[in-house]
Amino acid sequence: MQIGWALRRYRRETLRMVAEIGMGTGAMAVVGGTVAIIGFVTLSGGSLIAIQGFASLGNIGVEAFTGFFAALANTRVAAPIVSGVALAATVGAGATAQLGAMRISEEIDALEVMGIKSISFLVSTRILGGLVVIMPLYALALDMAFTSGQVVTTVFYGQSNGTYEHYFRTFLRPEDVGWSVVEVVIIAVVVMITHCYYGYTASGGPVGVGQAVGRSMRFSLVSVVVVVLLAELALYGVDPNFNLTV
Repeated sequence: MQIGWALRRYRRETLRMVAEIGMGTGAMAVVGGTVAIIGFVTLSGGSLIAIQGFASLGNIGVEAFTGFFAALANTRVAAPIVSGVALAATVGAGATAQLGAMRISEEIDALEVMGIKSISFLVSTRILGGLVVIMPLYALALDMAFTSGQVVTTVFYGQSNGTYEHYFRTFLRPEDVGWSVVEVVIIAVVVMITHCYYGYTASGGPVGVGQAVGRSMRFSLVSVVVVVLLAELALYGVDPNFNLTV
């Protein structure tokens, strides 16, 4: 109900949240905002997966399967977790601090006195903004992870592009990508609700806001891992959906 009210009455604020979450404000905007942070972190994660995959598979003489390892590890586990952690550390922590500052300075009470539904205006718009931004951000994150993995394997380790792409394309299933997007959307909702809740209910002055940010970060980081764990158990716990004899 609050989400619907925000869509009907606070569209401009929702669009502002989309821009702020995507590109950031102040110092965050200088470095490209959440787009740059998530892109850089997933690029590093994809590179690390390629390095570890090539080295580990090379120990048993099957380093040609690095493309297979990158396709599964990035899509099913690494990219969702890294994106969720980056979202919590940038957008989530910022939302908690903003709302907490508004709470202790009585700005939220002032909105209520003015007849503005504070939850719809402050919380729902941020959740909607996070949902709108996370899907293109995650598409960028996956692309960065895939590209960095291939560059590391083919340029630094000298594996042929044909070998890498053969195993990568063979084991990269569209269903895995789709479920990965669903995981990230759920993670985004959990992260935004968590951080908005802790910020909205903050108390105790500046110290209380700092404590709220810390609590929200701890809860959201655990939540990200739990969401991915439950999703992996549900989707691949019984049938991993791949066969190395393909």
